[in-house]
Amino acid sequence: MEGSGPEGRLSLIDLHSHSRASDGSLTPTELIDLAAVSGVGVLALTDHDTVAGIPEAEAAAARRGIRLVRGVEIEVAFSPGEFHLLGLDLAAIDGELGEALAGLAEARVERNRRILERINEAGIEVDMAELEAIARAGTEEFGGLDGQIGRPHIASLLVAKRVVRNRQEAFDLYLAKGKPFYEAKDCLGLEEAIELIHGAGGLAIAAHPRSLFISWGRIAERMDEWKELGIDGIEAWHPTAKPGECRRLERMGRERGFRITAGSDFHGAARPERRLGRTAGRLAIGDEWLAALER
Repeated sequence: MEGSGPEGRLSLIDLHSHSRASDGSLTPTELIDLAAVSGVGVLALTDHDTVAGIPEAEAAAARRGIRLVRGVEIEVAFSPGEFHLLGLDLAAIDGELGEALAGLAEARVERNRRILERINEAGIEVDMAELEAIARAGTEEFGGLDGQIGRPHIASLLVAKRVVRNRQEAFDLYLAKGKPFYEAKDCLGLEEAIELIHGAGGLAIAAHPRSLFISWGRIAERMDEWKELGIDGIEAWHPTAKPGECRRLERMGRERGFRITAGSDFHGAARPERRLGRTAGRLAIGDEWLAALER
């Protein structure tokens, strides 16, 4: 990892970031503006299950002289942890990929309705209008009605109803997997997600493998499976892992011929400790990491 240059020099890259089109706190334009002042010259916009923010981000990036890498982060069905698949350097953001993402958006709305039904059945009166109002009020914190409404907004609704003291408690007691108000999210299968990303001309990258919550031995087995399925690379460097873990993931990935990426997973106000162009250990992401996108 190389250090950043002086302010104004676009010497950093970041291959994982989010805007208000999903659960980030900044609009795509604001995200690009922040990238410019942070010295990030190449930025991948990888919103969760949506590419809606890409056209605005591309326009802003063109004005700022930044290379915008079209991306998406797709949640894939997996247990016990979470498996997210990054699609990077997409040539197309409509077609079959766009249709699949639209289907996931519809499923998310239905999931919210099911969760609200569970809450009402528990004797707590809530409705969709209240949830939308909470989302609208929280745009500065974690996105709003121009993005996706989901469990973080429902958690805030439970705080407003004085059911819990804070959002973390809402997840711990009610909304996390296995808790009373939890409803499983509709996800794509891994093979389908890989096919959609490749069909859109993109690279399929396994995001932050430590979030799988499995042993190192099982991660190695998974990597072998991913190679067989056609996954192109792994995001070895991510701020939720320790630098030593990232180096181990990078070594394992390179042994298997994977492309290796690094990102901040920037969200803005919801996760203020994450900075654009910085990854595990707050290390700067230098432009040598662009090799992962070379065709």
